[in-house]
Amino acid sequence: MSDKARKLFEALDLDADGALTREEVITALHRKGPTLAASGDLPAWALGDAEASSALFDAADQNGDAVLSLEEFAAVVDRRFGWG
Repeated sequence: MSDKARKLFEALDLDADGALTREEVITALHRKGPTLAASGDLPAWALGDAEASSALFDAADQNGDAVLSLEEFAAVVDRRFGWG
């Protein structure tokens, strides 16, 4: 797991409970995405609408429990963003 994936997970974890919900990912990327991209913590091409954020969530939710752990999240973003 890359440090970038961990940092992005923490930025998106709005309630700091150690897990991400679909709504949290959509809301956080909408609110924080441009700032994260400007600081290099998220590829600019990864910014998208709610549908794209939801698709990222679905790709990462390996066990289908509607909650992303850090490990599930990192596995997908490291691969998609070339961080791993």
